[in-house]
Amino acid sequence: MEQKRKQGMMSLLIFLLPFAAAVICIGIGRYNISPAESLGILLSPLTGREVDPQGWSVIYHVRLPRILLALAVGMGLSVSGASFQSLFSNPLATPDTLGVATGASFGAVLALLFTRNILVVQLAALLMGLTALAGTCLISRLNGKSSILMVVLGGMVVSSLFQALVSLAKYVADPEEDLPAITYWLMGSMSRATYQGLAVGIPLILLGVAVLFLLRWRLNILSLQEDETKALGIDVKKLRLIVMAAATLVTAACVSLCGQVGWVGLLIPHAARMLYGSDNRKIIPVSIGLGSAFMVAIDTASRAATAAEIPVSILTAIIGAPFFIILLRKTGGARL
Repeated sequence: MEQKRKQGMMSLLIFLLPFAAAVICIGIGRYNISPAESLGILLSPLTGREVDPQGWSVIYHVRLPRILLALAVGMGLSVSGASFQSLFSNPLATPDTLGVATGASFGAVLALLFTRNILVVQLAALLMGLTALAGTCLISRLNGKSSILMVVLGGMVVSSLFQALVSLAKYVADPEEDLPAITYWLMGSMSRATYQGLAVGIPLILLGVAVLFLLRWRLNILSLQEDETKALGIDVKKLRLIVMAAATLVTAACVSLCGQVGWVGLLIPHAARMLYGSDNRKIIPVSIGLGSAFMVAIDTASRAATAAEIPVSILTAIIGAPFFIILLRKTGGARL
């Protein structure tokens, strides 16, 4: 009984964590705003209360789009990573296992060679990410069938191919104008967040996450033997296809919005397993809360730690790698 009460309290804290992180972090920056004032400004359209015009402008025009993007990307990459790890029964699987993130990166890089229109870049990244999935599926099919091993190998091939194409695009890019923009985009940043861009990408992330959330109990079945799943009346091939499509949609949408962000899809699901074990019915919701809060904190540190903004992927690696080592040392890999 005591254990259940503790888990219930922890679940409530994890649920509230993204909201608390958003309210606290939205006020941090060169123009500091207290959490209470930040909350008042955020609620001012509903309450009709008069607030500081400068604070309102900073929050609604500059920081709120970034906070919303960080919440969505953290949630999406974490759930996508947890789903891929269950799908492939591999604790090291990440949202780029099928080459989707690299494919989306190539689409964005290709668009950046011709335009700086963020919507065009987003759409090109999304389209090329889905193309990468199609390529992986085609490569993995052998005699009309596809195995998990072939899917993983196909993803490695597609990822390597698109990585080479990214390098080729960087090689031919204008070193003064295009190359810096491409390099900075590939390192990941929330600075490009706009309400218009969020309207394109966030619905796709929410759709994919909703599908994976509804299928979370079925993800446990993927670890069973094929004979056992048939006895349960579950079409594993169809389930795997739906999970791959939803996780791919989420990953491609995240990459199209903010570039490549590593470690989140690997680290957060393991942290969730450390807290709740290997039950995906709990891992998926916990990954949503932890991933959202983690990404908000990382983005806040990237824009507020120094005068020049630090790319998000650098901070996720600097923080993620040591923390992952701590997880490994603490659990001995037993739950990972």
